[in-house]
This record gives sequence, structure tokens and C-alpha cells, in this order.
Amino acid sequence: MTSITIIGGHGKVALLLAPLLAERGDQVSSVIRKAEQSADIEAAGATPVVADVQQLDREQLAELLRGQDAVVWSAGAGGGSAERTFAVDRDAAIRVIDAAADAGVQRFVMVSYMGAGQDHGVPEDDDFYAYAQAKADADDHLRASSLDWTILGPGMLTLEEPTEQIEVVGDGAADGEHAVSRANVARVVAATLADPSTIGRTIQFGDGRTPIAVAVTA
Repeated sequence: MTSITIIGGHGKVALLLAPLLAERGDQVSSVIRKAEQSADIEAAGATPVVADVQQLDREQLAELLRGQDAVVWSAGAGGGSAERTFAVDRDAAIRVIDAAADAGVQRFVMVSYMGAGQDHGVPEDDDFYAYAQAKADADDHLRASSLDWTILGPGMLTLEEPTEQIEVVGDGAADGEHAVSRANVARVVAATLADPSTIGRTIQFGDGRTPIAVAVTA
């Protein structure tokens, strides 16, 4: 049995991911900020862990992750101020990456977005800049770590039903050109965790015609 912690456990993708993992026998802990969200986490087959990763330091995060086999980062500030976006999407993500290494949790899957990178091209006066830069910095930190990492870059997220089929796309793709359902993203995360060939890879994808398990295999 694999023990997996999902950071951002009450997000739409995370709530779809948890039952997929639980149904295949994984032990899932979902980190949430609000205790009142616990019932939703339990209904998804996971154990709620009430903690605000924005407020916890590296040592506290390492203690939270100790004993786990894998971490999935699916958290985000969800817009709002640039200050909070950097605090969550960059700073907290980097602390969790470092804490995972401290705690001996080798496997780390980062849910990013299609087109993320230092060459994102978003001007500083654009509202999207803080998110684009925060994700670029966090992704780079993960790539430079000693962890067995995978970075997932889904295209524009939708609420469509899962098709269980995707298309992996190359560098230079724009998320607006490749929509993908959150349900398929959850299935890609689950497949990635089960496939060692995804380690050390950045996988960008949208909905497509290739079965997920086939599409993510190196």
C-alpha cells in the first residue's frame, strides 16, 4: 500500500483524485485549510489533515509529510493578490519540496499548467504574471531537487466528464489551445504515480485520443 499526501486536498482536481487512489488501495491524506471541509475529504475516501501550508515552516511541513511515499502538489492561491499568489504557489510549494526531501519522501508530482516556465512571456503589469512566475520558480526548484519528480502541465481546465484519453503536446503549446477536463487531470496524476517512467519528466497534455496509461509512458 502506498501512502500519498495531496496538498490542496479540497481543490476540484484533488477531490477527483482521492477516490481514484483510494479505490486502488492507496492510503490518501488530503491537506486542507478549513476543518469544515473534512466531510468532503472523507467522502472522497481520504483522511483529512487540517493544516495551512502557507503558514507552516519547513520543519513543520517535514513532520507533516514524514512516513509518506509520495506527495502531490495540487494547491494554489486561486487568484487574488500577487503577494498571496507568490506566498502559496511559489514559497509554500518550495518549502513543501524541501520538506519532502527532509522527510525522506522521494516521489513528488507537481500539478502545474501548460506553458509554465521562465519564458512564459507574461508582462509584469498583467494580472496573470504573479501566477506564471510563481509556477515557473516552483517548477524549477523541483527540477533541481533530489526528488523523483514529475511536473504535469494540463491545458485549460474544464468540468467535462472523463474520457480517460489525452494528447501529450510539446514545448511551445498554449493552454488555451488544449483544453482538458479536471477528471482527466486527476486520472493523469494517478497514472503518473503508478508509472516510474514518468520520473524526471514534464508532461504537457490536453484531452485527446490516446489512453492515459499509454500516453504518459516514456
